[in-house]
Amino acid sequence: MTENQSATTPTTTEQGNSYSAFIPEIWSKKLNTLLEKNCVMLQCVNRNYEGDIQNQGDKVRIITPADVTISTVGNESLSYSELEPTSMELTIDQKKYFAFKINDVAQAQANQDIMTAHLSNARRAIEEVQDSFLLGMHSDVGEENIVGSEEEAIELDKSTIYAKFVELAMKLKNANALTGNKKPWVIINPTIESYLLQSTEFIGAHNVADETIREGAIGRIAGMDVLVSTNLTSTSGLFYVLAGTNDAITFASQLARIESLRDKDSFSDLVRGLYLYGAKTVQPKALAKMVVQDPFATTEEPNTNENPEGTTSDGE
Repeated sequence: MTENQSATTPTTTEQGNSYSAFIPEIWSKKLNTLLEKNCVMLQCVNRNYEGDIQNQGDKVRIITPADVTISTVGNESLSYSELEPTSMELTIDQKKYFAFKINDVAQAQANQDIMTAHLSNARRAIEEVQDSFLLGMHSDVGEENIVGSEEEAIELDKSTIYAKFVELAMKLKNANALTGNKKPWVIINPTIESYLLQSTEFIGAHNVADETIREGAIGRIAGMDVLVSTNLTSTSGLFYVLAGTNDAITFASQLARIESLRDKDSFSDLVRGLYLYGAKTVQPKALAKMVVQDPFATTEEPNTNENPEGTTSDGE
């Protein structure tokens, strides 16, 4: 090796890892943008306090104004009611991470931008846990806003689905959750979608006239924008179909860190990211749910090997 070659050829240390062009801030922005556009439940929440979370730390106090009573003017003096606003905290209590290793050989042989491909996979993984978390907030729905029950779950089919969705929408209307220009939404899964698409009352997205519907909505039924999530899964043989307005749940998240480093024990790069989020039901009356029987749920078969009552294993 000549003196000039020695001066210009980079060493392993100078080369760094395969992703020396990796800029964490750019990746963070890309991943946040992907999440904004694709996550189903982010279409159905508000993010009113996200700025406060980012500025103040992992929690923020939310003050909800009290209802004001209207009285009739009479001869007696005015009576002033003492308002007691409610207070609650939105806490970033969900802490998730991804961490993966990419071998130098895999990177060299890849016929695509492998980092971008892995970024998309990280986004899908985050969406799944985030959607499941937000859909689990059906537990905050009050009894007066529930259609069906765990003991008597609704059995949907193409002939009954419209009437049941009208009943679900009525729960929100009777709770005064649809005042002004509030537009309700409902989250279903592919199983329920298959019934919905056979209903003559369903309005597909391409037929919703000039009205605006949420991004990703497949259409509208009973006045509610319909979104489909595969993360609405069966729990003990039941689906909890969630409906509401964006006033109901407030959500905040932070992609706290993405970084890349060289693995000292192999010819590989390590990429890891930390994602923090939290949510709070701030307007329970703006949520409703339907408890639906999973048609594919299997019932436990009776144990035919058990001995009949009053007999022993010896037949006595």
